[in-house]
Amino acid sequence: MMNKTAIQKPYVPENLQVADFHETAATDDVISMHLFEDCSISGEDIDRLCIEKTVFRNVMFIDVSFRFIELTDVIFEKCDVSNADFSGAVLHRTLFKQSKMVGMNLADSTLRNVSFEECHGQFSSFYYSNMKHVLFHHCVLLQSECSSMALQQTHFDACELEGANFTGTSLQNVDISSCRFEQIHVSLDKLKGCKIAPEHAMAFARALGAVIV
Repeated sequence: MMNKTAIQKPYVPENLQVADFHETAATDDVISMHLFEDCSISGEDIDRLCIEKTVFRNVMFIDVSFRFIELTDVIFEKCDVSNADFSGAVLHRTLFKQSKMVGMNLADSTLRNVSFEECHGQFSSFYYSNMKHVLFHHCVLLQSECSSMALQQTHFDACELEGANFTGTSLQNVDISSCRFEQIHVSLDKLKGCKIAPEHAMAFARALGAVIV
């Protein structure tokens, strides 16, 4: 497992101002130093929104599109961002903790010092994303779209990867030995240096088209 101290944590000051997201987004170009808690954010469609030093706690995102959003020092704790469109996003020092991310779209995104801890991300998409210093810790990523990603210092710790699609993604120096899966999609020419557990050999053989008798 990766040493979590290698990932820079979000810097979020104490005593944040509690605010209403709809009102704040309607008046501010940059959302900063706010706490959004025990509420829902629905019907928002904002491109290139900037959010910094902010916490979302127990917030439900409904029918939300934040394409090209930029997040810096942001925490999502016990939130539901299922089906939210964050494609093209840029994330710096961002934490998703115990959150629901089913079908969340992070395609074409750039992630730096980002942690996903105990999140449910079935059917989520990271297609063509660029990740450096990223940790997935105890996450459910069943049937997730992880193809054509660029990974540097990205770690999957005790995650559920059943049916995940990593085709076109280099898994060199990526350690998935603590993860669980019986079927996974990978590219033969991208596997060199990938760290797996002995029980994964059968799944990789199937992924590469081998007929096991």
